[in-house]
Amino acid sequence: MNWKMTAATAALAIFGFAGSASAEGALNIYNWGDYTSPELIKKFEQKFDVKVTVTDYDANDTALAKVRAGGHGFDIVVPSSNYVPIWVKEGLLLEARPDQMENFKNVDPRWVDVAWDKGRHYTVPWQWGLTGIGINKKAYSGDINTSAIFLDPPKELVGKINVTPEMNDVLFATIKYLGGDWCTADKDLLKKVRDTLVAAKPKWLAMDYSVTEKLPSGDYSAVYYWNGAVMRARLKNPDITFGYPKEGFPFFMDSVAILKDAKNPENAKKFMNFIMEPENAALISAFAKYANGIKGSEAFMPADMKDAPELVVPAQFEKAGEFLTTCPPDVSELYTRIWTDVNK
Repeated sequence: MNWKMTAATAALAIFGFAGSASAEGALNIYNWGDYTSPELIKKFEQKFDVKVTVTDYDANDTALAKVRAGGHGFDIVVPSSNYVPIWVKEGLLLEARPDQMENFKNVDPRWVDVAWDKGRHYTVPWQWGLTGIGINKKAYSGDINTSAIFLDPPKELVGKINVTPEMNDVLFATIKYLGGDWCTADKDLLKKVRDTLVAAKPKWLAMDYSVTEKLPSGDYSAVYYWNGAVMRARLKNPDITFGYPKEGFPFFMDSVAILKDAKNPENAKKFMNFIMEPENAALISAFAKYANGIKGSEAFMPADMKDAPELVVPAQFEKAGEFLTTCPPDVSELYTRIWTDVNK
């Protein structure tokens, strides 16, 4: 899979918001930490006279639990593709019909009829990427194209590793490292997965999303993390390099959705349409350094993204990447049990 920037951008034709139409009010966005372009938010606020508040989360399960509990006050959430079916099944999302919005024509065709939201009745693309290995070359000079970096780390990296707190990304890499397939229910294999992670965790320093600061500063020497964040770290420190686990790594797409109990649904719809404009989608990518799914946005991208080693998968690793899918409930329960043990 080649990461030449694809594009996708949507439409609000049924709402007819052309020019600088004003819509006073508020918009509360619940999104991944360090993932929302301040420039994008400022531009939206000025165009629509809407006050935007962004609240961060660090994992899909964190966001899901918060919204399930109620009383959250959020209008928009940005779940990953393998979680969207869960949100829809539980009745947590508004069927906002972004496919009928004016800017939907800009969504790259590959991201329209997606498995997690056929025809895009609930969500629009935000960003997509993959999870791999970030390394400070001054700390380690061996093979970095392997999940052994965090599952069986070399002595140079012990106690200096940060691992994403996202359950599915970590379990995916571990299952693949041990020769299994995603969504496997093989209990013998899953016991090995659990034991491998429980043994590895004491060798990690952290599980958080402060990679863009702590990897270039030297606080972390290695990370299992998302490619865009590692690119941002490299731009601050040229000693940072990116590896693609040859055993297997997950692709993801995060998409914007409106919550069923949103207090500001019309402003949320305006935001959906707004981010499907190529120039605005490019602002999202320019900040966080991921592809966005909106065609035409590449024309507005920073030059440093076009051939970035974190964004263009080398040919020898193309077949190692797979999109995370939604596992059956019984399998997800097994994975949650493993994750609970890892986090004890």
